[in-house]
This record gives sequence, structure tokens and C-alpha cells, in this order.
Amino acid sequence: MKTTHKSNLMKLVMLAMLVAIGVVISPILRVEGMCPMAHFINIVCAVLLGPWYSLLCAVLIGIIRMTFMAIPPLALTGAVFGAFLSGMFYRLSKGKLIAAFLGEVFGTGIIGAIVSYPVMTYLVGRTGLTWFFYVPSFISGTLIGGSLAFVFLRALAKNGQLARFQTALGSASYAVSSDVWSNAVGIAALGLIGYLASVVLLKMLLKLSGTWVTVVPYALVGAALLAAVIYLIRNRSQLRQQA
Repeated sequence: MKTTHKSNLMKLVMLAMLVAIGVVISPILRVEGMCPMAHFINIVCAVLLGPWYSLLCAVLIGIIRMTFMAIPPLALTGAVFGAFLSGMFYRLSKGKLIAAFLGEVFGTGIIGAIVSYPVMTYLVGRTGLTWFFYVPSFISGTLIGGSLAFVFLRALAKNGQLARFQTALGSASYAVSSDVWSNAVGIAALGLIGYLASVVLLKMLLKLSGTWVTVVPYALVGAALLAAVIYLIRNRSQLRQQA
């Protein structure tokens, strides 16, 4: 009983920390319909605490943002579905980080985006929207924030820290091996992070313009995808063994 009580207390402390961090970092790179850092928190919470805690974390962050930051209901519709599905996909896949990533993309990028249409149209009174109006921006946000979370959690998993955190929190812990597909996805994800960093640096901070400023972010994505393909080719023998 004492161990269970301690685990529950640690989960609540971790939940409170993630909610606080999520509220603080959510304005970073945020535009209406895209909040990359919210998806980062969703996936991290889903992997560390599970689907129900991740859902609660998304709800609390959304309510705080709506109350104190005047954010529209997109703060909830653009977070809760992905948060829950990220945790469920991770659990059903027995600890595959890529499954947590895909759960966030599908839950937020598709379900959350579609649900946002009637919410914003009939509750907020926005006009000119369609059922798929928010899909591109929601998917873009999940790809950016999800990539950051994937690389972060993958690094923790490789040195064994992720399993230690999960065990200490009383969450389901899975032995994560270094498989070729996950490493390739991690390499490709670096391209999305590079895209994000270059856009922020060149367009938002330095306020540069020109064709090359537009090309550089996409070049970084292309380079990362190429590197991932080369990695798969060079490790094709190990890939066949895993199959």
C-alpha cells in the first residue's frame, strides 16, 4: 500500500510539473491552429504516465490557457484526443515510441482538427470554416512537436533513463531495444526539428527574406530524409533479422 501511495503521489507531482511546463512553453511558436509544444508535452506525459494522466494533463493545460491567455477552445480540441490516443497507442504497442507519436498525429491532426470545426463555428461564431480547415495546421504542429518528443524520449530510452522514470512513477515500463526502424525515424525527425529551428532563426528572429530563406528549411528536411534512407540501406541486414 505504501508503494502504491508513493507511486500515485509521484505521478501527481509529475503531472503538476508537466502542466506547469506545458502552460509556460505553449506560447512558443504558437499561431491559431498550431501549438507544437503542446504536442511535445502530450507525448512525454503519455509515455511517462499513461493515457488517462495524459488526457488530464491536456485538459488542465487547455483550461488554464483558455482562462488566463484568452486562447479559444482549440486549446482543448487540439490537445485532448491526441493526448489520450498517444498513451493508448504506446500501451497497445508494448512501448513503441513511434506508436505514441502516431497516436498524437492521428488524434490531434485528424480527430481534433475535425471536431474543432463545429466547436469554432457554433460555439465561438467563426465563419468561413470547413470540416478540414484545421487539418493542415494541426498536422503540422503535431509533426513538429511530436518529432521533438520522439527524439527526446528516444535519447532517454537508449541510456535507460526512460525505463527508470517509468518504474519510479509506477507506470508500465517496456524494454526498448535499438531497432533500425526507430533509429531511422529519429534521424528523419531531426529534419522537422531543423525545419522548425531554421524558420524561427531566419524568419522570426533575423527577419530575413528571399528565396534561399524559403529553401533552407525544406533542404534540412530533405537532407534528414535522405540520411534516414541511407541509414536503412546500410543496415538492411539487421533490418531483415528484425523482420
